[in-house]
Amino acid sequence: MTDPTNPFEAMMRQAQEMAKSMNPALESFSPKGFEALWPTMPKEFMEMSFGKGLNKDGLDAKTRLLITLCGLTMQGAQNETQMRMTVRHALEAGATKDEIAESIGMMSMFAGIPAMTRAMEFARDVLDEGKEKDETS
Repeated sequence: MTDPTNPFEAMMRQAQEMAKSMNPALESFSPKGFEALWPTMPKEFMEMSFGKGLNKDGLDAKTRLLITLCGLTMQGAQNETQMRMTVRHALEAGATKDEIAESIGMMSMFAGIPAMTRAMEFARDVLDEGKEKDETS
């Protein structure tokens, strides 16, 4: 009988077993930990790099990041790290929670409800992080 697990899950499990055999300290390794290594860029830097610094009459950084979120959702929201980082950067660039939710929600018409739901879960993770920080402050 065939193994009903997802091929990606099997590959990840195999990679984790290999890592554990090489270095037992890697047993608790989580790719999500890499996100903490990439800080959120300041709004001014994003505006200079991705916004009107390129074209004074062009899109601002917030709009470009919302479009990026739509594109990532259209791809099926496959890259959760990139989705969460883009949400963080969009917030930093001035996007509201409603604008982020609306951008992702609009993709249900183009990418399908499963992709939109997955993207919304990743966005909610980031938005909930903000709530936790507010509650502890």
